[in-house]
Amino acid sequence: MRQRAAKQRMLREPILREIYVPARGQYDNIGDILLRRQLLDWLRASGPLHVYVGEAPDGYAEGLGLTPDDVQYRSFRRWYAAALASAARGRASYVFKPGEIQLTLVGMKEHLAMLPVLALVRARHGRVARVGVGSRNFAPLPRALMGPSIALSNVSLWRDAATAGYLGQGGIMPDLAFASVSDLPDGVRDVLVVSMRSDLDYPSPAWLAGVRAVAADNGLDIWCVTQVVRDDEKCGQLAADLGGQALRWNGTGHDDQEQRLRALYRRAAVAVSDRLHVLVGALTEGAVPAALLVSANSDAAKSDKIARHFAAAGLHDVSIASGGLTAEEIAARLQNLLGRREAILAGLAEAQQELQTVRRLLDQVLTSESVR
Repeated sequence: MRQRAAKQRMLREPILREIYVPARGQYDNIGDILLRRQLLDWLRASGPLHVYVGEAPDGYAEGLGLTPDDVQYRSFRRWYAAALASAARGRASYVFKPGEIQLTLVGMKEHLAMLPVLALVRARHGRVARVGVGSRNFAPLPRALMGPSIALSNVSLWRDAATAGYLGQGGIMPDLAFASVSDLPDGVRDVLVVSMRSDLDYPSPAWLAGVRAVAADNGLDIWCVTQVVRDDEKCGQLAADLGGQALRWNGTGHDDQEQRLRALYRRAAVAVSDRLHVLVGALTEGAVPAALLVSANSDAAKSDKIARHFAAAGLHDVSIASGGLTAEEIAARLQNLLGRREAILAGLAEAQQELQTVRRLLDQVLTSESVR
């Protein structure tokens, strides 16, 4: 009788398996830290973490907010072997890293190389989860190769509708970076932030004039910022051409740079960028996001990416294709976005509530014994 009661009590109690999760990313990109840190913070309540960071510089690892209780691996082989051993004992679950995947053989290595681990985890009643992932390209062959990985997952939630439709399995959720909650200051917002990708065209004279006009009309100081090291030279040039100041970055002290950026975002009325996580990071600090794309002919995947991911969070019409627009038209569209600030912040609050629902679902999946 006591044995039966003990067994029933064990079935009711959450099972805290070891959770194996990769957290490596682009080490020069603070946006990758925002996603991975959020996921790690969510997962700690569901079990002890075994985190693969690769050859990350110290600043990147510190930015992830790893705790002394997290087991950190720089060697992929050691992490992989530990995952296999834990899975064989029936003590492991696996969670894919969030963010963008390139559906190429190189970009899909996590989803292919981890198949033996996933199969063993599931065979021993562990859990496999994928949340906040989006595809960068949509070719037929990679979709077929992703099939086994998705089939072995207990839950798959994609961060945009195009990825969900392309892969055909799972739901949609807002990007994890939207989950960052700050106490928005009531003080004056006197800054216009600019941050542009280094791999796209330089802004046109009309683009530059439109941004300068909005800053002047609203009494805003222009600050050009570097959130991705590759963009740093462009940041300096934009500051010179816009008559603003520059917050640059040499790629060290990721956590310190993030705090400097957030301090500016908390003062910003609007953030102008073609980088998704500059816009999301600034929005979570109360700035209006303005995806002012440099031309209508930019790379289609990059131009569409911001709109797709904001739409998944219930936020629409934050992108402006500036190709062919005059400076006056660009300024008018930016001013229109500024006028929508309260509605945009209300949409952010709804997205954050949705993300808390995702968090509860993820914890339930990872700790429940009811799903086989």
